[in-house]
Amino acid sequence: MTLTIWLLVLAAVGLLTFPVMTFVVECIAGALSRAPDHSQEPDIRPAVAVLVPAHNEETGIVGTVKSIMTQIRPGDRVLVVADNCTDGTAAAAREARAEVIERTDPARRGKGFALDFGLAHLRVDPPAVVVFVDADCTLLPGTLDTLAGTVWSTGQPVQASNLMITREDQKKAFGIAEFAFLVKNHVRSRGLARLGLPCQLTGTGMALPWQLASNAQLADAEVVEDMKLGLDLGAGGHFPIYCETAGVRSFFPDTADGAVSQRRRWESGHLGILVSGLRRLANRHTWSLPYAVMVLDVMVPPLALLVLLIAALTLFAAVAALMGAGVLPFVISIILGTLLSGAIILAWSTHGRTIIPLHALLHAPRYALGKSIIYAEILFGRSEHAWIRTSRTADAIALPLKRLD
Repeated sequence: MTLTIWLLVLAAVGLLTFPVMTFVVECIAGALSRAPDHSQEPDIRPAVAVLVPAHNEETGIVGTVKSIMTQIRPGDRVLVVADNCTDGTAAAAREARAEVIERTDPARRGKGFALDFGLAHLRVDPPAVVVFVDADCTLLPGTLDTLAGTVWSTGQPVQASNLMITREDQKKAFGIAEFAFLVKNHVRSRGLARLGLPCQLTGTGMALPWQLASNAQLADAEVVEDMKLGLDLGAGGHFPIYCETAGVRSFFPDTADGAVSQRRRWESGHLGILVSGLRRLANRHTWSLPYAVMVLDVMVPPLALLVLLIAALTLFAAVAALMGAGVLPFVISIILGTLLSGAIILAWSTHGRTIIPLHALLHAPRYALGKSIIYAEILFGRSEHAWIRTSRTADAIALPLKRLD
C-alpha cells in the first residue's frame, strides 16, 4: 500500500515537473534580456489584407476598423466578416470604410468558420500577407508595416504582442488576470524568442504569408483555433516568430459574468489543446526540436491551474510522507513550488510592476481558488464553445495604449 502511494505521488511529481520547468525557463529567458529583433519595416512593403472576424460587435467594430485604417497603404484591404450577426455590425463596419461580407449559418457558428469564409473571399484577389485582428482590438502604431515586413523577409508566421489591459477602475478586479495574461502572451513568448525558439499564435495580431494562410484548416468550432493553427504550422516546419515591436491591445470585460464566461471559454479550449499535445508529441513523423518545444509550451496549464496543481501536489506528498511513503516526492514538490514562485516574482519585477503592486500577488491564491470553480465546471462538462461577444464599454477603444518596455 505504501509503495503504491509512493509511486502515485512520484508519477504526479513527474507529470508536473515538465510544465513547471518549461514555465520557469521561459520566464527567466523572457525577463533577463530583450529578445532578438526580427522585425522589418521596408519602405515598399507587400500588400496586406487585414481579416477581422466579428460577431455582434456593433459598438466596438468602428474603433477597431479606424485603428487599422490609419495604417493601411495603397493596395491593402480591410475585410470584416460579419458572422451570424443580429445587430448592426455590418453597417457600422461599412460606415468605417471597411470591406464587409456577411455570413449566416447558425449551425456552424464560430471564429474559425468566419476566418475560413474570409479567406475564401480573398482567394479571388489574394494578398501577399494576411493579418488577423479580432473585432475588439486596437493596433499599436506601425504594427501593420512591422508585421508585413517581417513576414515578407522571413516567410514565416509572425505573432505581435497581444495583451489585454485594464482601466484604472478595473485594476482591483482584473489586475492579477492582466498580469497572468502578460506572462502568458509576452514574457513566455519573449523567452522563447530569446532562446531562438518559436512562439504560439494567440489569435489576434498574427500575420501569415498568403500561401500558408490559404492552406490553413480553420473551418471548425475549436475555441483555441489560434493554438491549433500554430501547432499545425509548426508540424509543417513553419514556426511562428514573436515580434514584440508590433502589438494589439484589447480590454477586459465590464462585468464579472462576462469575465467568467470568457475565462471558461479560454480555459476549456486550452485544456483541450493541452491533452492533444500528448498525441502530438507521440507523432514522430512531425517531430523536431522547435516543434517539440511548441508542444511542451502549449502543455503548460494556465497559470492559476498550475499554481493549484503544485499546491495540491505538495499537500498530497506531505500526507504521503507522514504515512511513511518517503519524503523525496515532498522535497521535489517544494522545489517545484519554489521555482514556480520565483519565476512569477521575476516576471513581475521585470514586466509587471506597472500592472499590480507586489502585495497584490498575495491575493494570487484567492484568484486561483476562484478559478478552481471554473476548472471544476469544465471537468464536469460545463464548458463554453459558443462564439459569444464579451461586453465592453464602447469608449474603451479611446484609452491610451503604450508599447512594451
